[in-house]
Amino acid sequence: MSDTPTFAAKPTFLGVEARADAAVVIAGVPFDIGTTNRSGARFGPSAIRHASRMLIDGAHPAHRTSPGDLSLADVGDFAIALGDIAASLKLIEAQASNHAHLVTLGGDHGVTLPLLRACAKRRGPLALIHFDAHVDTWPDNFGQPYAHGSMFYHAINEGIVDPRRMIQIGIRSPVQREVYDWTLAKGVTIVAAQEVHEIGPAAVASRIVECVGGAAVYLTFDVDALDPAFAPGTGTPEVGGLATWQAQSIMRKLTGVSFVGMDVVEVAPAYDVSEITALAGATMAWEYLSLLATSAALSRMA
Repeated sequence: MSDTPTFAAKPTFLGVEARADAAVVIAGVPFDIGTTNRSGARFGPSAIRHASRMLIDGAHPAHRTSPGDLSLADVGDFAIALGDIAASLKLIEAQASNHAHLVTLGGDHGVTLPLLRACAKRRGPLALIHFDAHVDTWPDNFGQPYAHGSMFYHAINEGIVDPRRMIQIGIRSPVQREVYDWTLAKGVTIVAAQEVHEIGPAAVASRIVECVGGAAVYLTFDVDALDPAFAPGTGTPEVGGLATWQAQSIMRKLTGVSFVGMDVVEVAPAYDVSEITALAGATMAWEYLSLLATSAALSRMA
């Protein structure tokens, strides 16, 4: 148990300090000018950090590890170029390149593209686990090629992700047939939200592990993968999504996956209710960090 009450924790993610030598780094990206519906995800990093205070008081109930077991730091927010998508993406990539293992708090989902670019320069083409209501493989959004629904179109075409090792979970939004067919033709595995409900978290986790194999894996969690009942505070909500417990259950079964980075995006606190969306976002990052701590503990025991 922490000596500090949750309400008095430092205003960083999980109350951790900023350290130059940390192996895993938390950073925020307060950027949302690529949104196509409701803006406000620029305030996501601070909301996620604030909600994360609920997660500091003990070990993970399933893994019995804690993110505190890791060499972990919160380095604050990355700089962006105000009002300029292209310049912001370049700035984000340059700053992300300074960190070997980055957990990023967005921001709209467009920030994932420069994060993937930076990670792929270090690791090569990445496998990708993508929780979302949307495929995000549109060539552009209303004429804007780098809006928050196009990043994986570019990531696939740039060769920074291997689409045969890319799996999307929770998809359910309207989508043009040609966009959906292009995504499948590239080799991407799509698990619709309805299929998650029908086959259950254990089967979904098995499909994820089979898809990514032993490759270096990046995980991106768009909070609109969750049903609006569990995540109202987001810019593009879609009904019929995952329950929070389903996403948690899937995440907890991904032990042994070779993770190299992660982001949580699209938390827009202006539309939230009682912090439930921010807490969901914070919890998914906490689940990821607990997986890293579990893998580290298993490696020490080997």
